[in-house]
Amino acid sequence: MTKQTQLFLKKGREESLLRFHPWVFSGAVQRIEGALQEGDVVAVYANDGSVLGFGHYQVGSIAVRMLGFGAVDFPEWTPDGWKLGVDFLTARLQAAREVRLRTGILTDQTNCYRLVHGEGDGLPGLIIDMYDGVAVLQAHSAGMFLARYQIAEALVACYGDALLAVYDKSEGTAPFKAGLDLKDGYLYNRDVTSGTMVLEQGHRFWVDWEKGQKTGFFLDQRDNRRRVGELAVGRKVLNLFCYTGGFSIYALAAGATEVTSVDSSKVAMELVERNVQLNFDPSIAARHRGLCTDAIDYLKTVPKGYYDLIVVDPPAFAKHRGALSNALRAYQRLNAAAIERVAPGGFVFTYSCSQVVDQQAFSLAVFSAAAQTGRKVRILDRLNQPADHPVNIYHPEGSYLKGLLLYVE
Repeated sequence: MTKQTQLFLKKGREESLLRFHPWVFSGAVQRIEGALQEGDVVAVYANDGSVLGFGHYQVGSIAVRMLGFGAVDFPEWTPDGWKLGVDFLTARLQAAREVRLRTGILTDQTNCYRLVHGEGDGLPGLIIDMYDGVAVLQAHSAGMFLARYQIAEALVACYGDALLAVYDKSEGTAPFKAGLDLKDGYLYNRDVTSGTMVLEQGHRFWVDWEKGQKTGFFLDQRDNRRRVGELAVGRKVLNLFCYTGGFSIYALAAGATEVTSVDSSKVAMELVERNVQLNFDPSIAARHRGLCTDAIDYLKTVPKGYYDLIVVDPPAFAKHRGALSNALRAYQRLNAAAIERVAPGGFVFTYSCSQVVDQQAFSLAVFSAAAQTGRKVRILDRLNQPADHPVNIYHPEGSYLKGLLLYVE
């Protein structure tokens, strides 16, 4: 039998794991015993030989993403190494599904949700979004990518006949340097073709998981879309970086007098128009205007005071620490332009989905933007990701979406 792979930490570097933080940084590793490839499951030990848990090994600053702590749920050792069984994955998926059921997300008005949110559901490196019976998974680690077929089997065990397909969309998320055969495709399919209409709080959206961004839809803004709808009644609304028009649909349905959706992607704007047609008759659809152009350039042309409510939801300006300073300057410029142009007594919903930009840094960038305009601005609420994007209390880094609801005098 091959020698068991074991990773030992430097003396005193086990403290974070004893507090259940799910990452082992490379600088904490003293030695590795046994042959170990990126994506393998590895047992993790303290310097004194006590068992700390197990996780997926990877090359980089994060050496191990922990899947379990102590000896609980320890995987089986085989001649090929430590293996995560389907039973282990099924139990984690069932626990994640139970959370979604208990929080009341799933109703007859909502059939799309996030089933697995990485560390928040005890499966670091894995995202699974559900679209009316279709599971779309993204592996952000080599370990989860290598376990994709077992994950698909576990999904079948969880959902049975209610599961229509499992689509792997890891080509753009799994680490390409790991030498993986990254190619998107179906792991399980009961005659499903790309795309389906889903319901979110009674609103219809067309989701294309094969060609769309991320897994096909931005589920993390569900609660925030509802907030926009609550304040859009009787107002002119501008939705910047609109993607498939989620905020726009909620605003129109609530009774906005005019909605303008702006995105530089032609494909996204085609989906916006499709979603408008799915939800509204021609009289309401006529209140919507879609513009395929750069959001920042368009905002510069907007007459001051024209829009009563502006949504600023850009893509991640910083995907790593090295881009943080430039990202904060971009958030400041963008928000200054929005605050400067919104009507007196108007609202600005502004967001950052950059994980490396924390709430304090984002708030400071928006504060600087407001000060630049000289207008009086109040923070009415701090906005976050919804319950199906849970944050492990021992892993605050999982709180990536942050937003502010501003009132501008």
